[in-house]
Amino acid sequence: MILGKSLLIKVGSVYLALLLIFLMMDVNARPANMSAHKDKSPNSKEENEILPPDHLNGLKMEMDGHLNKDFHQEVFLGKELEEFDEDSEPRRNRKKLKDIFSKVDINKDKSVSAKEMQRWIMEKTEEHFQEAVKENKLNFRAVDPDGDGHVAWDEYRVKFLASKGFNEKEVAEKIKNNEELKIDEETQEVLENLKDRWFQADNPPADQLLNEEEFLSFLHPEHSRGMLKFMVKEIVRDLDQDGDKKLTLSEFISLPVGTVENQQAQDIDDDWVRERRKEFQEVIDANHDGIVTEEELEEYMDPMNEYNALNEAKQMIAVADENQNHNLELEEILKYSEYFTGSKLMDYARNVHEEF
Repeated sequence: MILGKSLLIKVGSVYLALLLIFLMMDVNARPANMSAHKDKSPNSKEENEILPPDHLNGLKMEMDGHLNKDFHQEVFLGKELEEFDEDSEPRRNRKKLKDIFSKVDINKDKSVSAKEMQRWIMEKTEEHFQEAVKENKLNFRAVDPDGDGHVAWDEYRVKFLASKGFNEKEVAEKIKNNEELKIDEETQEVLENLKDRWFQADNPPADQLLNEEEFLSFLHPEHSRGMLKFMVKEIVRDLDQDGDKKLTLSEFISLPVGTVENQQAQDIDDDWVRERRKEFQEVIDANHDGIVTEEELEEYMDPMNEYNALNEAKQMIAVADENQNHNLELEEILKYSEYFTGSKLMDYARNVHEEF
């Protein structure tokens, strides 16, 4: 009986030893496909720091060509945008909105003209610009650990793949030795698009190195005329169906491929088409010839275009101008708070008396 137990213990020990050796071999083994070697979430903090954002505050269109549904709020609230939300106490939001109104009303005549709103829009857009510059300093530091003030494409590529979960040392070694990187198709496609963007942001003479200012243009194309042109070309390329580098109304309002499953989804699609048709016909197509050129789209996208800011100011006023005097009064802006701030001031009718 004792011998049997002793044998069992020995067998068990051998089994554990073999298992331990197997596990050690597995840990140190390098997978053939590096995509299997991921250990981070694709939405990691590191990725957010070094990837160009899909959404750019204060721009009328997203990077993918969709209209920016929050544009009015962004150019009206600037960096105070996040302070307004559905959960905020209505009285507190009303006070904030009244404070903003008094700042926009520069001549203190208790109404806001289109010129005053234009000035305000330009000021708030500049706030978004400065916020991007501030964030870029931190982001640049993340990709420039040696602090020499320049980042090479290969250095960025290593950081990008590390942010996607690849082993940073392994990737750096393979790139250094000109070895093939085993990357999944989706990640490879993103890398190729980023490379095009990287070289576009590299100001002459091209050296494949980006300094802090060029890296800002890489992340935020609105900060550079050249990168804004590049962004416009990308949008036109994605929407242009006949390859003439121009957009017709039908191309601009074409729905992404997909199946509408219910009436609610159909209503969303209908709203999407309606909004894009209105924007195309009334704003983007400047000469109303039914065609939008890259030049027209670039002018529309330019966040520091004063003419666009004036048109936007007039549109914003028209939405809430109930007495049709082409100005905005405080009562009107409070009543249409959801349009300007994205947040409804609850019980407006009940509280209007105490406001005035």
